[in-house]
Amino acid sequence: MTASEKAPATRNNDLIYGLNDRPHLTATVFAALQHVLASFVGIITPTLIMGSALGLQSEIPYLISMALFVSGLGTFVQARRFGPVGSGLLCLQGTSFSFISVILSAGFMVKARGGGTDEILSTIFGVCFFAAFIEVVLSQFIGKLRMLITPVVTGTIITLMGLSLIKVAMTDIAGGFGAPDLGAASHIALAALVLGTIVVLNRVDVPFLRLGAIVIGLTIGYVVAWLMGVVDFNSLPEVPLVSVPVPFKYGFSFDWVAFVPVAVIFLVSPLEAAGDLTANSMISRQPVKGPVYIRRIKSGLLADGLNSAMAAVFNSMPMVTFAQNNGVIQLTGVASRYVAFFIAGLLVILGLFPMIGAVLQLMPKPVLGGAELVMFGTVAVAGIKILAEAGLHRRNMLIVSISIGMGLGVAAVPEVLRELPKALHNIFESPITVGALCAIVLNIFLPEEFIELEEDEFDPEASVLQVMQNPDMPAKGEPTPATVVAQSNR
Repeated sequence: MTASEKAPATRNNDLIYGLNDRPHLTATVFAALQHVLASFVGIITPTLIMGSALGLQSEIPYLISMALFVSGLGTFVQARRFGPVGSGLLCLQGTSFSFISVILSAGFMVKARGGGTDEILSTIFGVCFFAAFIEVVLSQFIGKLRMLITPVVTGTIITLMGLSLIKVAMTDIAGGFGAPDLGAASHIALAALVLGTIVVLNRVDVPFLRLGAIVIGLTIGYVVAWLMGVVDFNSLPEVPLVSVPVPFKYGFSFDWVAFVPVAVIFLVSPLEAAGDLTANSMISRQPVKGPVYIRRIKSGLLADGLNSAMAAVFNSMPMVTFAQNNGVIQLTGVASRYVAFFIAGLLVILGLFPMIGAVLQLMPKPVLGGAELVMFGTVAVAGIKILAEAGLHRRNMLIVSISIGMGLGVAAVPEVLRELPKALHNIFESPITVGALCAIVLNIFLPEEFIELEEDEFDPEASVLQVMQNPDMPAKGEPTPATVVAQSNR
């Protein structure tokens, strides 16, 4: 290893414990708790949204338990590193918002043909299991993938992800699907309280409050809703004391129509995760170029893919490396990967108690909707930021305008697909699929000059490094879709 490939010898004053340091127990537990706090809402919310939208109320407590359980296992694998699997960094794995829209499409498709709870979930998890291996394979060719899935393609897809979910957030703000009093003033007031709390806390100068803004906002909204008599704890579902993880509890099914949209998102996930891992490496004072860095990125992406497959086995949605935990490292000054072992243990323990999911299930939809609006809007804005950094010149504007127009147009007027064969109709009714396909095809047939990077030159986060080193300077060069993970709370 050359000197330029080694981590800096001098430790940054803000970093108290380096990657391989072993903090004392108090510091370890304190740091682990903050990571769990920062990621808890992100881990459980996708499952809450999926279960509520698909009418799977009886299974939500168990599904939330499994989301926490597999997040703990995935975090351990990523930090512990088993052979070529795992980055060896303090990075937390959790369920991804990116998959919500396509998973809901798959679930509604099965539901429309008369499928019950078991068939819906077996199809979702079966499709996610196979699709995860797309990321497993692509993790070894991340440099080449970047040549096809360029920032303009990824920015378009991420923007569509956020925009397509806004309807879900607004419906929850109004009271939720099927609410008899949809749009009642009390619903709007609760959502406004949560939204206002998050906005205010994000503007304070206390880093801890900013990191926990969504958790605090949801907690305040939940308590106020209880005081208003909206929450009835007497209606808590009966759940066992302990959740026993059962592989493919609901069975195992596969559907090509449901598979395609999920596979599209797994094309983008490796690029986004590469940015997470690069930002984490930089914060942890690890190499951000050279063969050591390349091996770490490949190993981390391989773990991401295998963890998503494991999540499907244990009845949970696909996982991704969380970005917000990079902020916790900066806040605590603790980058030790040994902290991740405590985080993993806490998440696994939390996942064994379904009562946690049962209590969260009673959270009123307007309370959740107030936070969803922020989270989904942030996803859309992150995509817009990638597009802006990629450069909205004539070629890129043409790609973006057609792709987003087609994606949102199909969602708004599904009748446009009426003449298509049933199989194609089901595939293309997803705005993500339509928009992504348009962006990829247009990007190929409207090429621009580029220099193909060699594997050992791949630097997926050059623009993030520039921005983080000089926040007032716009990023230059070709940014990657992973820019979002260093600059937004997923």
